Amino acid sequence: MWLKAIIVLLFVAVLASLTSALVFLLRDMGAPESKRTLYALGIRITLAALLLLAIWYGFYSGILSNTAPWAKKY
Repeated sequence: MWLKAIIVLLFVAVLASLTSALVFLLRDMGAPESKRTLYALGIRITLAALLLLAIWYGFYSGILSNTAPWAKKY
């Protein structure tokens, strides 16, 4: 159960980082020396990598599983 909570928190953090990058992009249009958008997108990439690692670990360890009806057909 704890892994699912971590995955949800990482997903929400990715969305928050993406939203903050959009806000920084819109606010800093006249200031080309500002790097806030770049930093926010870098944080998003790091969070997305952690999210993928958490999902991989869940499937690898058996905590997560695929229960879709078409999963065994292919």
